[in-house]
Amino acid sequence: MHHPLVISMGDPTGVGPEIILQALQSAELSIDHPLLIAGDLGVLRRAASVLNLPFEAREHATGLATHEIRVGKASCLLCNLTELPADSLRYGRPTRACGEAMVRYIEWGLARCQSGEAAALVTCPINKAAVREAGFDFPGHTELLAERCDVEKVVMMLAGPRLRVALVTTHLALSQVPAALSAAEILETIRITDRSLKDWFGMERPRLAVLALNPHAGEGGHFGDEEARLILPAIERAKAEGIAASGPHSADTLFHFALQGHFDAVICMYHDQGLIPLKMLHFEDGINLTLGLPVVRTSVDHGTAYDLAGTGRADCRSLLEAIRQADRMARCREGRS
Repeated sequence: MHHPLVISMGDPTGVGPEIILQALQSAELSIDHPLLIAGDLGVLRRAASVLNLPFEAREHATGLATHEIRVGKASCLLCNLTELPADSLRYGRPTRACGEAMVRYIEWGLARCQSGEAAALVTCPINKAAVREAGFDFPGHTELLAERCDVEKVVMMLAGPRLRVALVTTHLALSQVPAALSAAEILETIRITDRSLKDWFGMERPRLAVLALNPHAGEGGHFGDEEARLILPAIERAKAEGIAASGPHSADTLFHFALQGHFDAVICMYHDQGLIPLKMLHFEDGINLTLGLPVVRTSVDHGTAYDLAGTGRADCRSLLEAIRQADRMARCREGRS
């Protein structure tokens, strides 16, 4: 019997509860591991009402779960971690208690993965302001998970069926990116991406394309020297370690070849360099992965979508793909252990 994939419910006033229940209904949800929601029974019951789905819950005191829920044609296990006043919560207006709940769901799921009781953590979107108001000073999931796992360096990867991008820098003003880059940071991003693709994706020798920072890869130094000074030395060091890295590649042409299957992942210097092409291709089915953690963590690549919360119109495809990817990664890890 496989250990479960834990789905943290995310913001109780966002789309997380609805897309979880929608994903459970999908005929495309064919996975080996059982699912266990870390969330709130009352909030899920309200989401089922929004979706016009019949909802039943019965106590289930075996293992990690407190309840077994049946929603529409699907069933799932739940650990009921909070008892929020679901009927009085306003969509898009998370309370301090909601912020505390968001972190509790994540921390509970992570702890189960760290103990080996769960196979992976799949996270639904949170409201960062509500989390800070509740007393947790983290920019988002990635930083919280890294701190709780005592990991200094993690890599954000966004992925879809046709493209994977890994980021050297993430949420920075564009003007701050050049100063934030270093050969050491670029090299460590390459190393973590290479190791993760081997361990979690089963690739023997991943082919990594490393992008330049400047137009035309700096045009021999006319448009900047970061390529020669920082990026190329990191690539050469990675190659000396046996990593199949190449570049620096000009970003305006590289993605054409990546889509033709020449590379397994693209290492990008800054946020929009990777996310513009990724979201153009995979706006509905792209996912977020945190590489460098000792546990499997996947996530949707969108936010709380307050404009859709409570309408029943939210799209669950990103969550569906995040669940399926977590299942594949967990199976790959289990096969290697």
